[in-house]
Amino acid sequence: MRTLKAVAVVAILGVITIALLLFWRHEERYPSTKDAYVGANIISVAPQLTGQVAEVLVEENQFVKSGDLLFTIDDTQFSASFDQARSNLDAAVQQAQSYSTQIAAAQASVDSALSAYDTAQNNLERAKALFSNGDLAQATLDQTTSDFASAAAQLTASQSSLLALQSGLAAKQDEILSARAQFKIAKSNITWTNVVAAADGWIANLTLRPGSSVSANAPQFSIVEAAGWWIDANFKETALPRIRPGQPVVVEIDMLPGTTLTGTVASIGRGSGDTFSLLPSENSSGNWVKVTRRFPVRIQLDPTDAPLRVGGSSKVVVDTTVATSE
Repeated sequence: MRTLKAVAVVAILGVITIALLLFWRHEERYPSTKDAYVGANIISVAPQLTGQVAEVLVEENQFVKSGDLLFTIDDTQFSASFDQARSNLDAAVQQAQSYSTQIAAAQASVDSALSAYDTAQNNLERAKALFSNGDLAQATLDQTTSDFASAAAQLTASQSSLLALQSGLAAKQDEILSARAQFKIAKSNITWTNVVAAADGWIANLTLRPGSSVSANAPQFSIVEAAGWWIDANFKETALPRIRPGQPVVVEIDMLPGTTLTGTVASIGRGSGDTFSLLPSENSSGNWVKVTRRFPVRIQLDPTDAPLRVGGSSKVVVDTTVATSE
């Protein structure tokens, strides 16, 4: 009887030992953790203008598509600024066109004055030659000299007028550039009074109401992006040596019983969970006790229609038996 009991005890101990070895071996090949949470990109929705909300077109938890109108800002002052900027631009363009017309006329006047100047200069040179030979009276030479001086004065005046008009046109061109920039800003402001969704996703943390005052670049609510879900799994450092990017992963979500998702190891964190905390742990004291650290492992989920929610708890199992390129 005692022999049977001894054999039974040994058998039980052997079974337990084998079970523990198999469990340890399984955990080595398929490390798992329940310290894992669902993650997704969260977009902060902020207006690019300061103003008063005219209309809110979405509700909490509503699904929106990229480009859908979320809310509008009262555009009264922005419409007035747009009209004023357009008027200033039109006026600057008309003034520049007027300068261009005057410049064309002034250039023609300069050409005419230059032709008269050349004629008067040639007449003066001939008169001086004739006068030196005694073939021309002094009075005629004086009149020719006076005509040349008058032609030179007219040419100088015409050139000065042309330069003044050209300078005025250059100044108007600068005004046009400034007015066009103001017009573009005013036009953009009109567009920015309509705040649209940057991606497909669900509205979250919405408290905005019509009549609320909003500031430029101040977040008002969020959009949980529908694409690119992942799991942030915190593994013990003793499990990391076998985990590599590219290895397949099986995920169970606590809030979705019976649903199994798949994914791939995307990356392994370079710091433990408390490394980047506001108050990291202090290990330099004399009563130090070694504690196994956990490191974040990013799991990229495969596309799924499962109703995932950010922050949901999950269980992750990595298949480290699959060889990867790294």
